[in-house]
Amino acid sequence: MKVTLTTTGRTTGRPREVPLYAFEDGDRLVIVGSWAGRAKDPAWVGKLRADPHASVRRGKKTQHVRAQEVKGRARDRLWRLVCEGFPLYETYQRRTRRTIPLFALEPVDAP
Repeated sequence: MKVTLTTTGRTTGRPREVPLYAFEDGDRLVIVGSWAGRAKDPAWVGKLRADPHASVRRGKKTQHVRAQEVKGRARDRLWRLVCEGFPLYETYQRRTRRTIPLFALEPVDAP
C-alpha cells in the first residue's frame, strides 16, 4: 500500500514527508529503505534512526508511529514478506553492497 511517512529533520527539526510503500505485519507496518539499490540509505532512514517518532498517512487517515529498525531473524522474515509484495526489492538488494534496512512502524498514541 502507498503511504506518506512524515519524519523530523535532524538539523532543521522541520517535518519531512516521503511517499513509500508499506506492508502490513499484524498491527504494524513495515517500510523498506531501498532507494532503488543506491549505495547510500535514503535520508528518511537517518531521520528515523535519530528520532523514531513519526507519522504515517494512508489516504485521509494519519497515524502516529514509533519506528524500530528490524534485524536478524525478524528481518529475514519481513524481508521475505516485502519481497513477496514487491519482488523488485530483491533486484535492489543485488545492486548494492549495503543491507537494505527495514523498519517496523508500531502505532502509538499521539504525542
